Amino acid sequence: MSTMQKFLSNLNKNYLFVLFLCIHVFLFQPINVFADLPTGNAVKDPYAILRNALPIKQNEIQEIQHKLEETSDLVRGSRWPAISKTVTKCKSLVKKYERNIINELKTEDQKKAENFLLIINKNIEELEIAAKVKDKNSFIITRRSILENIGNLEELFLPEEFPYEIPKEFDNLPRLLGRATVKINTNKGDMYAIIDGYNAPITGGTFIDLVNKEFYNELPINRAEEFFVLQTGDPQGDAIGYIDPNTNVERKIPLEIRVPGKEETFYNQTFEELGFYTETPTLPFATLGTLGWSHSNTAIDDGSSQFFFFLYEAELNPAGRNLIDGRNAAFGYVVDGFEILEELTMDDKIISIDIIDGLENLKLNA
Repeated sequence: MSTMQKFLSNLNKNYLFVLFLCIHVFLFQPINVFADLPTGNAVKDPYAILRNALPIKQNEIQEIQHKLEETSDLVRGSRWPAISKTVTKCKSLVKKYERNIINELKTEDQKKAENFLLIINKNIEELEIAAKVKDKNSFIITRRSILENIGNLEELFLPEEFPYEIPKEFDNLPRLLGRATVKINTNKGDMYAIIDGYNAPITGGTFIDLVNKEFYNELPINRAEEFFVLQTGDPQGDAIGYIDPNTNVERKIPLEIRVPGKEETFYNQTFEELGFYTETPTLPFATLGTLGWSHSNTAIDDGSSQFFFFLYEAELNPAGRNLIDGRNAAFGYVVDGFEILEELTMDDKIISIDIIDGLENLKLNA
């Protein structure tokens, strides 16, 4: 082959390579751009996540709840005709379902439900007015009130008995059979968090047990990674976790994760091990201030006392696509004091954590 032929042959190969790159970039690459909506549960409001995580089956009130929550995107885009249409639909659904909702409850809870529904109906009328005059601030405040009362109504449907089975191998560990609220006092200010024992009974129970023991008082922030996590719970001295005074042995907590639609809670199994590559946990790391339980890089059943605040950053850790879901257990959410999380560093500390309510849901063992 002549020198010129070789040159033309190589040139053709180069053209084919460039053509391949162009096809790859323009046909396939748009799937991965940041503008794409994340898969899985992209809800970022901690209250909405906690409502959706309640172990209840009341489809009618939940349908109203979800329709109201879906107006968040509409409000951000100022899509007022669509907002008004959704509010009208919600108003119609409340009137259609309210008698069925009330009748499903025990007699002693029906009056409470009627009062909640009375407030919800009144607030929906106010929501209609806010949508009509395009008052975004009023709309958001009123919707928040409606959703709060829907949450109160949904709690009336909670089962009397704890709905999930905890393996007997963990009978010696604390468990939170419900929810609790805590005040986290730091040297930069106070935060409030809701701990969800329905979906993380052992993790939440261990945390509340340690809070009740004043274990976290005066402990420093021992890890701080910008846009990722703030971690605390490393006790002073050589130990890296809670030492049970009765056994003088470090208490270890299993990895504990629930998945919507699955009957059992998964223990000591990551999503990767379970083959769950597209699932989202019932308690996802999807918002600023998600509380997560720490374990070592070499084991998933050696968590003891250390926990972290997830510093949600949409572009770095999009909901449904972060690297923590399915590898660590979430057990609650900061619901007030988010600005404190943005100020804390390794120079700061937890002064104290106080239980506001829910201590009665703590059981020290099975």
